[in-house]
Amino acid sequence: NMGRLYGTGKGKSSTALPYRRTAPAWLKTTTREVVQTICKLARKGTPPSLIGLQLRDSLGVAQVKSVTGRKITRLLKHNGLAPEIPEDMYCLIRRAVGMRKHLE
Repeated sequence: NMGRLYGTGKGKSSTALPYRRTAPAWLKTTTREVVQTICKLARKGTPPSLIGLQLRDSLGVAQVKSVTGRKITRLLKHNGLAPEIPEDMYCLIRRAVGMRKHLE
């Protein structure tokens, strides 16, 4: 079995998405509010992963898809705010550039 990268454990615990795919009953924010917040953050230049974190921490939105029916990147694409290159690709490019600079 593969162990953890840091630490000695071989633990199996990880986060799991809730089985119910509907928004929780205690969530009072509407779909429109969530979409407006996402668009506002995207205009500031926030990447989709950080938009998700901010929604979770400030509005209590655990899963955007369960509230709006679409994922963050799909919403951004629909509103014409999607980044030109995907976020994971962008991060890899940024890492490569940093590595190049370091090696020079």
